[in-house]
Amino acid sequence: MSTSVVDEPFLPVNGVVTESQTSEEEFTSEQFKVLDAHARLLVRDLHKPNPRVYWSDLLLTAFTGWAAFGLAVYLPLFSPGMVASTALAVFALYRGLCFMHELSHQTRRTLPGFEAAFNVLIGYPLLMPSFVYLGVHQDHHKVAFYGTSKDPEYMPFAQSSLMTTVFAVESFFIPIVLLIRFLLLTPLGLISPRVHRWLVVYLSSLTMNLRYRREATQQLLSRVRLHGAIVWFGWMGLIALVVRGAVSWRVFLVWLLVDGMVSFINSLRTLGAHAYESTGHPMDRMGQLLDSIDHPGAFWTELWAPVGLRFHALHHYFPGVPYHSLPEAYRRLVGTLPIQATYQRMTSPSLPISLKRLFVKGLRAFKR
Repeated sequence: MSTSVVDEPFLPVNGVVTESQTSEEEFTSEQFKVLDAHARLLVRDLHKPNPRVYWSDLLLTAFTGWAAFGLAVYLPLFSPGMVASTALAVFALYRGLCFMHELSHQTRRTLPGFEAAFNVLIGYPLLMPSFVYLGVHQDHHKVAFYGTSKDPEYMPFAQSSLMTTVFAVESFFIPIVLLIRFLLLTPLGLISPRVHRWLVVYLSSLTMNLRYRREATQQLLSRVRLHGAIVWFGWMGLIALVVRGAVSWRVFLVWLLVDGMVSFINSLRTLGAHAYESTGHPMDRMGQLLDSIDHPGAFWTELWAPVGLRFHALHHYFPGVPYHSLPEAYRRLVGTLPIQATYQRMTSPSLPISLKRLFVKGLRAFKR
C-alpha cells in the first residue's frame, strides 16, 4: 500500500485550515477500506448529472463570454470599458472551456448533443476542440499512469521551481502554438496521411507532459481529421471577412489577449491542483487523493477554478460525480467522521498559498 509523499499537508487548526509541518499519518489497507466504504455511502446519490444544469450553464456562459468579447472589439482600444469587457470575456470563456473537463467524465448518453454544442460555442472559436482532451484526460486518472511518465497532466514540479515558472510563463504563448497547429499544419495533414498521423500522435493533446504520445487509432484519426477540417474552414472564413473589411482586425488582437489570459489562468490552476511530489512510480487511489488539493474557497474561487475544478482532490477520488454535485459531496465528506480529517488534509485556503508551497518545495529540492 503506497502512501502520499506530501510532507506538509494542510490541516485544520481551530476551524481554520493552515499548513502543518507534521508528517502525514500512515494509512493501512484496512483503514483505507473503512474510509472508502464510508465515502461511497455518503456520495452514492450524487453521481447522476443534471442536463438542465449543464445546458443552462454552458449557454449562459457562452453568451456572456462572446457578448463581452464583442464589446471589447467594439469599444475604444484600452478604454476602461474595453478592459472590463475583456476581463469578463476571459473569465466567462475560461469557464466555458472548462466544460471540456466534464465532457471527459460524462457520456454522450447522459448528455446527448452537449459535446457538439461545446465545440461550436467554445471549442472551435478558441482552437480547443474536444478531441484535444477527450481520451487524453482519462489517462491522468488511471492508477497505472498517474504521476508517471505516461501521465499527460503531471510533471515533477515539486522538484524544480524553474520548471514551475517556465510552465506558467510559456502558457501565454499557447494561442500562437494553436494558430500554427490548426491554421498552418491542419491543411498539410488533410493532404498527407503521414503528416496527419504525426499530428495526431504528437500535436493533438492538451497536455503538459511533452513525452506523452497518443495512440493513433483509426477512429481517432477520422475524428481529428473531421474536427480539424471544420476548424480550418471556419477560421478561413473569418479571415476572409477580415481581409474584405467586413470584420475588424481587432478581433484577432482581442482573441490573442483573451486566449492568452485563459491559458495563463488555467496553468496557475493546474499548478495548484496537485502536490506534484510523485517519484515517478504509480500511485494507488489513496496516494492520488493525498497528492491532490481542494480549494473550496468562497464564491470568487469559481473565477479561476470553475465547473467543479476547485474540488480537485475530491474529483480524483470520485471522478464520476458531476461538477454541480461536488460542493455537496465535499460538505458531506468533511463534516462526517471518520473521514473528516482525511479530506481536510487536502484542503488549501487559497491558490496563492498552494502555488507558494509548490515553488518553495522546488527551491528546496534545488538546494539539496
